[in-house]
Amino acid sequence: MINVIKKNIMLILSIILIIYFSLNFLGGNRGIFAYLDKKNQFENLLEKKLFLTNEITKVKKINSLIDENLDKDYLEILIRDKFVVGKKGENTYIIENE
Repeated sequence: MINVIKKNIMLILSIILIIYFSLNFLGGNRGIFAYLDKKNQFENLLEKKLFLTNEITKVKKINSLIDENLDKDYLEILIRDKFVVGKKGENTYIIENE
Protein backbone atom coordinates (compact mmCIF):
# COMPACT_ATOMS: atom_id res chain seq x y z
CA MET A 1 0.00 0.00 0.00
CA ILE A 2 2.80 2.41 0.87
CA ASN A 3 4.53 1.64 -2.43
CA VAL A 4 1.36 2.51 -4.34
CA ILE A 5 1.08 5.80 -2.48
CA LYS A 6 4.76 6.64 -3.15
CA LYS A 7 4.35 5.91 -6.86
CA ASN A 8 1.16 7.95 -7.21
CA ILE A 9 1.95 10.80 -4.81
CA MET A 10 1.79 13.41 -7.59
CA LEU A 11 -1.56 12.08 -8.80
CA ILE A 12 -3.00 12.12 -5.26
CA LEU A 13 -1.71 15.66 -4.61
CA SER A 14 -3.08 16.82 -7.95
CA ILE A 15 -6.51 15.38 -7.16
CA ILE A 16 -6.52 16.99 -3.70
CA LEU A 17 -5.51 20.36 -5.14
CA ILE A 18 -8.14 20.15 -7.88
CA ILE A 19 -10.82 19.37 -5.29
CA TYR A 20 -9.60 22.20 -3.04
CA PHE A 21 -9.58 24.80 -5.81
CA SER A 22 -12.92 23.61 -7.19
CA LEU A 23 -14.59 23.97 -3.80
CA ASN A 24 -13.12 27.43 -3.28
CA PHE A 25 -14.10 28.47 -6.80
CA LEU A 26 -17.71 27.57 -6.12
CA GLY A 27 -18.26 28.29 -2.45
CA GLY A 28 -15.39 30.35 -1.09
CA ASN A 29 -15.45 33.99 -0.03
CA ARG A 30 -14.63 34.99 -3.60
CA GLY A 31 -16.41 32.12 -5.30
CA ILE A 32 -19.27 32.07 -7.77
CA PHE A 33 -22.03 31.93 -5.14
CA ALA A 34 -20.50 34.81 -3.17
CA TYR A 35 -20.18 36.81 -6.39
CA LEU A 36 -23.85 36.28 -7.28
CA ASP A 37 -24.91 37.21 -3.75
CA LYS A 38 -22.83 40.39 -3.80
CA LYS A 39 -24.15 41.28 -7.25
CA ASN A 40 -27.71 40.92 -5.95
CA GLN A 41 -26.92 43.09 -2.93
CA PHE A 42 -25.36 45.71 -5.22
CA GLU A 43 -28.48 45.87 -7.40
CA ASN A 44 -30.68 46.23 -4.30
CA LEU A 45 -28.48 49.04 -3.03
CA LEU A 46 -28.68 50.83 -6.39
CA GLU A 47 -32.49 50.65 -6.25
CA LYS A 48 -32.44 51.95 -2.68
CA LYS A 49 -30.11 54.79 -3.71
CA LEU A 50 -32.45 55.78 -6.53
CA PHE A 51 -35.45 55.74 -4.17
CA LEU A 52 -33.63 57.81 -1.54
CA THR A 53 -32.39 60.28 -4.16
CA ASN A 54 -35.99 60.80 -5.28
CA GLU A 55 -37.10 61.27 -1.68
CA ILE A 56 -34.34 63.85 -1.11
CA THR A 57 -35.45 65.70 -4.23
CA LYS A 58 -39.04 65.79 -2.94
CA VAL A 59 -37.93 67.07 0.47
CA LYS A 60 -35.74 69.74 -1.14
CA LYS A 61 -38.71 70.88 -3.22
CA ILE A 62 -40.92 71.09 -0.13
CA ASN A 63 -38.20 73.00 1.72
CA SER A 64 -37.86 75.42 -1.18
CA LEU A 65 -41.59 76.14 -0.90
CA ILE A 66 -41.15 76.99 2.79
CA ASP A 67 -38.29 79.41 2.17
CA GLU A 68 -38.10 83.13 2.85
CA ASN A 69 -40.50 83.75 -0.03
CA LEU A 70 -43.47 81.76 1.23
CA ASP A 71 -45.70 80.17 -1.35
CA LYS A 72 -49.15 81.15 -0.06
CA ASP A 73 -50.93 78.35 -1.90
CA TYR A 74 -48.68 75.71 -0.37
CA LEU A 75 -49.04 77.32 3.06
CA GLU A 76 -52.83 77.19 2.71
CA ILE A 77 -52.64 73.48 1.79
CA LEU A 78 -50.53 72.81 4.89
CA ILE A 79 -52.91 74.71 7.18
CA ARG A 80 -55.93 72.89 5.76
CA ASP A 81 -54.26 69.49 6.18
CA LYS A 82 -52.89 70.04 9.68
CA PHE A 83 -55.62 72.10 11.33
CA VAL A 84 -58.65 71.00 9.27
CA VAL A 85 -59.89 74.56 8.75
CA GLY A 86 -61.68 76.11 5.84
CA LYS A 87 -63.18 79.36 4.62
CA LYS A 88 -66.64 80.70 5.51
CA GLY A 89 -69.41 78.78 3.82
CA GLU A 90 -67.08 75.97 2.90
CA ASN A 91 -67.84 72.39 3.92
CA THR A 92 -64.93 70.39 5.27
CA TYR A 93 -65.06 66.62 5.02
CA ILE A 94 -62.68 64.27 6.83
CA ILE A 95 -62.19 60.86 5.24
CA GLU A 96 -60.69 58.25 7.50
CA ASN A 97 -59.02 55.15 6.10
CA GLU A 98 -59.55 52.00 8.08
